[in-house]
Amino acid sequence: MPIDLCHAARMYRVKRFQGIADIGLCASKKQWYYGFKFHLQVTDQGLPMGYVVTGASCHDRTAAETVMTQIPHPYNLGDKGFISSEWQKKLYEEYQIAFWTPSRKNQKHRPSESWEKWLKQKRKVIETVFSVLVDQYRMTEIRANSISGFEVALDGILLVYSLVTLELVER
Repeated sequence: MPIDLCHAARMYRVKRFQGIADIGLCASKKQWYYGFKFHLQVTDQGLPMGYVVTGASCHDRTAAETVMTQIPHPYNLGDKGFISSEWQKKLYEEYQIAFWTPSRKNQKHRPSESWEKWLKQKRKVIETVFSVLVDQYRMTEIRANSISGFEVALDGILLVYSLVTLELVER
């Protein structure tokens, strides 16, 4: 999830978090932004397990590997941006982590439709978590001016979200 810190017109002269945040491309919105990327590991019930905040230009695979090794889980899901048999093989050999992604339409070896349907249901939980964090908890609108303030705001949002979600799961 991109966390932009200023408008695109100011991104080349901004001084906020200089040296930490940088310029990156949000492919889904097709726009450049100055800020951070937020990477989150979520359980199948929607509870956050671990997260990493990187500069906007950091590659998703690097951050995903960091998140998955923080709190190892034998099975992880990702989107189509993570399709790479070499990378998935490396994860399994080094960390014993299976990383599943949906298949592309033009892939040679496609799994069964029931597998794709199951993956889609699990991915919906993940996408819902991100949607709730953006829409209800306004995670992309953190306006801290220091790293410690940014971390406190981010941790607070995730704590409140976790407590509310845990209460709903227990009901």
